[in-house]
Amino acid sequence: MQEAIPYRSDRLPTAGGSAAPPPENSNSTVRELVAENSVVVFARKGCCMCHVVKLLLHGHGVNPTIVDIDEQNEAGIKNDLSRILGGGGVDGANSGNSAAVPQFPAVFMGGELFGGLEEIMGAHISGELVPRLREARALWL
Repeated sequence: MQEAIPYRSDRLPTAGGSAAPPPENSNSTVRELVAENSVVVFARKGCCMCHVVKLLLHGHGVNPTIVDIDEQNEAGIKNDLSRILGGGGVDGANSGNSAAVPQFPAVFMGGELFGGLEEIMGAHISGELVPRLREARALWL
């Protein structure tokens, strides 16, 4: 009889893959993840808006790196992302700056925050999403 290979949730996503979120206190890991992948989607598990963003990107032929976030690690990921964006973090000096705290889904293209569902849909409707994806080297056509 064959044994099942145990699932490991401690691995990081690879380019175009999907995996569990990075471990806590991993600001540099999140920063590297954003810098090394053309498109990264930080998505809350079970969120319909996050699902729509993933479907839209997949529909364009993009295979983004998807980091699924649950309630247990949401605060840590938000803190890491706000530090990347130049804020002091949720518990840092600029904690009153809510503009630096990303909302989910948070889509990074080419190492920079592109936005959430509204920005992705607006860019799709206006026709600027495909050029931005090409610029981020997520599309080659």
